[in-house]
Amino acid sequence: MSTFQQPEPKDRPARLTVGVVGAGRVGPALAASLQLAGHRPVAVSGVSEASRRRAAAMLPDVPLLPPAEVLRCAELVLLTVPDDTLPGLVEGLAETGSVRPGQLLVHTSGRYGVKVLEPALRAGALPLALHPAMTFTGTPVDVQRLAGCSFGVTAPEELRLAAEALVIEMGGEPEWIAEDMRPLYHAALALGSNHLITLVAQSMELLRAAGVEAPDRMLGPLLGAALDNALRSGDAALTGPVARGDAGTVAAHIAELRGHAPGTVAGYLAMARATADRALSHGLLKPELAEDLLGVLADGTDLPENGEDR
Repeated sequence: MSTFQQPEPKDRPARLTVGVVGAGRVGPALAASLQLAGHRPVAVSGVSEASRRRAAAMLPDVPLLPPAEVLRCAELVLLTVPDDTLPGLVEGLAETGSVRPGQLLVHTSGRYGVKVLEPALRAGALPLALHPAMTFTGTPVDVQRLAGCSFGVTAPEELRLAAEALVIEMGGEPEWIAEDMRPLYHAALALGSNHLITLVAQSMELLRAAGVEAPDRMLGPLLGAALDNALRSGDAALTGPVARGDAGTVAAHIAELRGHAPGTVAGYLAMARATADRALSHGLLKPELAEDLLGVLADGTDLPENGEDR
């Protein structure tokens, strides 16, 4: 039997009332996670019918209110809106007097640090940037996935401990990101995660076209191993026809894609060129095999006949 005992209420850190502005996929999940840590969601705003349903499912009995009302109710406010919407939202809330001195104002944008919250800071708010490095489904499974999830954290030095404490309470791992590095940090995540989904979806479509009935079952072990190898070994994990310099195979790929899925050719060429460059620079692709390969990738055409000039 476990001997762990919950701390007495008087021994716990101060619990906060929590508001959410923007009931997309992220906000309700973070608020639900904070609720598990003992904080109390008190208000949420959502515009679309889908966001309202999501809020009702993940934060039952929490009232739906306009953004200004959410700020008036909560000590900690999560601004979980699209990146391009965030600056205007912050300016509007500050101009209408909705921001209260001492209020924790947290945005979850990967692109921005805390400078985007400057209008609210002038109104006395305490600015934090907490970006979960995870894709969200908008369902309760997201709360479970936050366990061990890294968060990109940016905050004034005096609020650093508070920011990191909130991340830990949500089950995450804080990773400090400098203000001027936020765009690069976000680009790196988008390159790895967003583009991965596109590549996997294209691969599944091509496998179906080739007659594979369960492309997900075929790709699962392969992609899982590739991801694990890449995380462990970086470029040393590169395999396949590009890394080997099999120009004829790559040319055949391009010909098949042009015939069956021309919309995938540009992406294949771009990724193959990037792969070839990395394989060359790390000594995996032999220079004597690279010439024909790079020629194929340069113009996306078949290999020339033996002895034929390019």
